[in-house]
Amino acid sequence: MSITDQDLAIAAAQAGAAVVRSHHGTALTHFEKSAGDFATTADIEAEKAILDVLRGARPDDVVLGEESGRTGTAGNGRMWLVDPLCGTLNYAVGNMLASVNVALRGGEQVAAVADPFADEVFWTDGAAAYVRLDGVDRLLTPSADSRLVDVNLDPPFPNAEAFSAARMLADPGFIRQFRPRVVSTTLAVAWVAAGRRAAYVTDGDSRLGDSVHFAAGIALCRAAGCVVTGIDGRPAHAGVGGLVVAADEPTHAALMELTLVR
Repeated sequence: MSITDQDLAIAAAQAGAAVVRSHHGTALTHFEKSAGDFATTADIEAEKAILDVLRGARPDDVVLGEESGRTGTAGNGRMWLVDPLCGTLNYAVGNMLASVNVALRGGEQVAAVADPFADEVFWTDGAAAYVRLDGVDRLLTPSADSRLVDVNLDPPFPNAEAFSAARMLADPGFIRQFRPRVVSTTLAVAWVAAGRRAAYVTDGDSRLGDSVHFAAGIALCRAAGCVVTGIDGRPAHAGVGGLVVAADEPTHAALMELTLVR
């Protein structure tokens, strides 16, 4: 029996998560990519495990991997976006804040985000979003009750003249309404869908929705009913770019007042 796309995304993310877990706390070889950015043995091997799962079930699909780049042909219009270890800097120093992201572009907007250490998989079939733990799926319900807002402070900052996360965090309006968190992994985007964060904010270009880092989390949040826009309030693929994911409309409106991008 053929595996569904959503089950394939889950299986691929779980395969990557198993590799990430197995390497945690070991001596990791670093592979320099650019100034201040590197991959580790875990990134490389986790991506290979994910690609083996995807290729075994969908040999004709294109795969875009964070470490291996694009492979396959574009004939059928389907592309898998793979980030085998989002939070490499955390992971490399022994921090467990990391995720494994797998998303499909073309066909149904399915995606999976695995937390290697909580053994949770957040996933969507494009219609709704769930979290799987111990083989049991639970519907994700966004909530702003925590008032926790995760903010990405990693460069680059392409919209620095119009928007600064540091300025937003110092704004009295932000302090009155929210409490900041900095997880430094897109696992926090999935947490918005799960009701564990009120919102997530990052600068960035207008292509974040097709980024291996963000595609899976954005798909989850959209399916869960979150508000997803750029930092200027326009659709994520339009405007100046960046990303604001909010649990509800009031939270999104409050953050729009603070980003100061018009």
